[in-house]
Amino acid sequence: MFGDIFGDIFGGGGRGRQRVVRGEDLRYDLEITLEEAVKGTTKDIQINTLAHCDSCGGSGAEKGSKVESCPHCHGSGRIRRQQGFFVSESICPICHGSGKKIEKPCHSCHGEGRVHKKENLSVKIPAGVDTGNQLRLAGKGAAGENGAPAGDLYVVIHVREHNIFERDGSNLYCEVPISFAIAALGGEIEVPTLDGRVKLKIPAETQTGKLFRMRGKGVSSTRSGYAGDLICRIVVETPVNLTSEQKELLQKLEESLQGKDLSKHAPKSSGFLDGVKKFFDNLGKSDK
Repeated sequence: MFGDIFGDIFGGGGRGRQRVVRGEDLRYDLEITLEEAVKGTTKDIQINTLAHCDSCGGSGAEKGSKVESCPHCHGSGRIRRQQGFFVSESICPICHGSGKKIEKPCHSCHGEGRVHKKENLSVKIPAGVDTGNQLRLAGKGAAGENGAPAGDLYVVIHVREHNIFERDGSNLYCEVPISFAIAALGGEIEVPTLDGRVKLKIPAETQTGKLFRMRGKGVSSTRSGYAGDLICRIVVETPVNLTSEQKELLQKLEESLQGKDLSKHAPKSSGFLDGVKKFFDNLGKSDK
């Protein structure tokens, strides 16, 4: 009676029942571009795995060879020992857990029933995946022992850094440089998106740091299907490599903006200078 109770607890449950051990799960790290992550793609990969031996069909025995239950473990592949109320279980040292006694082992797999193999697979990457997402390919892992089912293959996604866009969830971010003249006067520029170039109107007097949101130009969510936005941050470029004539023109412009009208043409600069003046005035008063 106690043998049956402890047999149920420890998974024994009688003699002659060989355990079916599912094959190992495998992992494959796959790097893709941001464009592939956003739009979806199909990638061909090659994995190192354990496959059922074609020569013996996973049995581990040569064709026509006898396969009998291991007499030591009675085909269970496990040895159970009971001492009083305690039961221990270990792998059979004769059949090494296979539960079989093979008359003539397969020459290809040496009686293992599995062989090392490189396998080519096509993996469909859905649109909207991100770094860290895992794709499960059922039954594409290592083959199980003694003809048992294979494990699963987990493809872990890694999205390569992009030279223009940064991603945050479903939104994309990019910096858009514009000239000093367009920032001051306004105009129309071309902005890159993952679908191609689009026009963006820049209003006059635009400052560095101004954000423009282009709705639906981000990444489609794998759950909701709704696309995020592309958020463009404006960066006003300072002119470089100027000619003498260009420097003279800028100097004249600077002179025309100074004076009483500074607060009108450059409110931030005017406010900053006023703040600095007040700071030093107060500092001078406190020293007296």
